[in-house]
Amino acid sequence: MISTLLKSLGHKYLDLNLRSGADLRVRIIERPGLWMQDAQLADLSDHLRTIAARTLDEGSLHYGVFSGKASAMKDVIITLIFRADGTPIAFNALAIMRLDTRPHPIEVLHLGLVMVDPDERSKNMSWVLYGLTCFLILFRRQFRPVWISNVTQVPAVVGMVSQMFSEVWPRPDGGRRTLNHLLLARQIMAGHRSVFGVGAEAEFDEDRFVITNAYTGGSDDLKKTWDEAPKHREERYNAFCASELDYDRGDDVIQLGKMDIAAMRGYLRREVPKSAIIGLLLTGGIVALRRVILPALHWSDSRQHWETLRPYDEVAK
Repeated sequence: MISTLLKSLGHKYLDLNLRSGADLRVRIIERPGLWMQDAQLADLSDHLRTIAARTLDEGSLHYGVFSGKASAMKDVIITLIFRADGTPIAFNALAIMRLDTRPHPIEVLHLGLVMVDPDERSKNMSWVLYGLTCFLILFRRQFRPVWISNVTQVPAVVGMVSQMFSEVWPRPDGGRRTLNHLLLARQIMAGHRSVFGVGAEAEFDEDRFVITNAYTGGSDDLKKTWDEAPKHREERYNAFCASELDYDRGDDVIQLGKMDIAAMRGYLRREVPKSAIIGLLLTGGIVALRRVILPALHWSDSRQHWETLRPYDEVAK
C-alpha cells in the first residue's frame, strides 16, 4: 500500500489502491475524464455497469458515468470496491459541483450514486463508500471544511449522512437550516440537476428540502417503493422519510452538510473499523503530503526555485 501511495505523489489527481480487510481492495480515482485514455475509461464504465446489472432487477441507467465518455467523467471521483479476485462489487460515483457563490466559488461533493452487489451487503462497506473519499479530500484541503450534498429517498442513507457529517440539514432531530444551506441548495437545483438525474419538471420545496417528482431525468430506474427502500436501524429516520416523502410520486430529500474536523473525529470513532484506522490515517497523511508538507518544505528552503518563488540571492540581484 505504501509504495502505491508514494507513487501517487507525482500525480495531479488521486488514483489510490488500498486494502480493506483481507479480501477487499479499494480504488479511488479522481476526475478520470481529464487523464485516462479512452480504453481505460471504457474498462472503468464496464466495472460500474457490472455492479449496476447485479443491483437493478430490470432497466438500465443511461446518464453520467455509465456512458464511458470523458465528458461525463471530468468532474467525478469514483470509489470502487473489488473482491480479491478482481470482481467489482460496489461503487460510489461522487460528483464535484462548482457553485458560483460569493465572495468566491465553492466546490460541493455530491455523494452521488452508490450501488452494492446484493450478495455483498453484509460486509460493512458504507464507511468506504460514503466517508472515505470525503475524509481524504479533507486532508488534502488542509482540514478546511468540505461541503457535501446528498439526494435520496432511502431512509438508511438519510440516517447515515445525518450521523456521519456535520451541520446536516434536513434531519429528523431538527438541526438548523442556515442561509448557506438554502443558497447552496438553490444553486444545485438551478444548475446541477443532471448530476443526480432529476428532470426540469421536478419541483423543489425550500422549506422541507424535498424534491417532488424526482425520477424523470435519467434516474427513472432507481425509483423505489416504500417497501423496497432500505430502512435504517433507528426508527426516527424511517419515520422522517415516511412522513416527508411521497413514494408513489417519487420524491427525494436533498441534504447538505460538511466534512470537517468534528465529522472526521466522529467518522473515525463510529464508522471506521478499529483495524483500519492506522492505515486510514497513514493514507490521509500521504495524500496531504503533496498539499501540506511538501509546500512547507519548499517554502523553508531558500536556495531552490519553487514556481513563482525565487531564491533570496537571485531576488537580491
